[in-house]
Amino acid sequence: MSAAEDVVTEAPAVEAVPKRAMTLGTGTSLLVLAVLLIVPVFVKNFIIFQMTMLLIYGLAVLALNILTGGSGQFSLGQSAFYAVGAYTSAVLMEYFNVNYALTIPISAAVCFAFGYLFGKPALRLSGVYLALATFALATAMPQLLKLNFLEHWTGGVQGLVVTKPDAPFGLPMSQDTWLYYFSLAVVLAIYIFSVNLLRSRSGRAFMAIRDNEIAASSMGVNVALYKTLAFGVSAGITGVAGSLGAIAVQFVAPDSYTITLAISLFLGMVVGGVGWLPGSFVGAAFIIFVPNMAEGISKGLSGAVFGVLLFAVIYLVPHGARQIAIMGQQLVGRLRKN
Repeated sequence: MSAAEDVVTEAPAVEAVPKRAMTLGTGTSLLVLAVLLIVPVFVKNFIIFQMTMLLIYGLAVLALNILTGGSGQFSLGQSAFYAVGAYTSAVLMEYFNVNYALTIPISAAVCFAFGYLFGKPALRLSGVYLALATFALATAMPQLLKLNFLEHWTGGVQGLVVTKPDAPFGLPMSQDTWLYYFSLAVVLAIYIFSVNLLRSRSGRAFMAIRDNEIAASSMGVNVALYKTLAFGVSAGITGVAGSLGAIAVQFVAPDSYTITLAISLFLGMVVGGVGWLPGSFVGAAFIIFVPNMAEGISKGLSGAVFGVLLFAVIYLVPHGARQIAIMGQQLVGRLRKN
């Protein structure tokens, strides 16, 4: 077995979710929610748009966290599921005049089916080989969306323009503010669903497969079913993120969903802490704001600056934001004892 495969196959076991980190995330949830509800009142529309994208990317990273941190399956193809969700909503809204809110569950269902079907043939793969298969999917998706027989629906290279919805019932708020609160409600609902999923029987089956697939099978876990189910759930949630992203950006095009997006989501998961769901949004903040910070430091060498910052984060906190949360909880515990 190669050194690279060793890293990929062993990472999930190292990244098991500690109960104290989960407790810390639960204890601060109300405070974070209060901040998220209040902040849009005091900031401009551009900041609100960035916060909306943070929620959307956080949702996509959370989906990857369920797949990798939950069931131990590595994927570099999340951008493909994101694209399917985005195009599903765009086509339904622009060609069939479907209400934007109704396109969300439809995108989730379409992407769940896509992910579940993709997970079936991928059952024979694991580790770097599964990562390469999903990498191929992410690489092929932009080209598939440009095919001539799909161009009438996808807009081909030029893409599709999506109409941003107004606030309902005559509410006195801008389109960006309404979409932020709408996205927050969707993200909160899916976050609660994800936490309950990982604590359920299915979640325990995911984690058993992640820790030791052979042992899980010997205990009666249907490995094939739960591995494909994890792919389907992850793809469905990613599709919701893609749907919200299309509505927020007001535009979909094949080149918006390249392998770069998939790698960014994977990076967000690592920075946030593999297997720790609250860290998904920390990772999303990293992939949204740190590149802008790097460009502010040096426009000509923004890529190099971003690389240095990323190296520093991984060197100082190899387990990501989850490690910082645990350290913070330990510090609070010591201060209380004193």
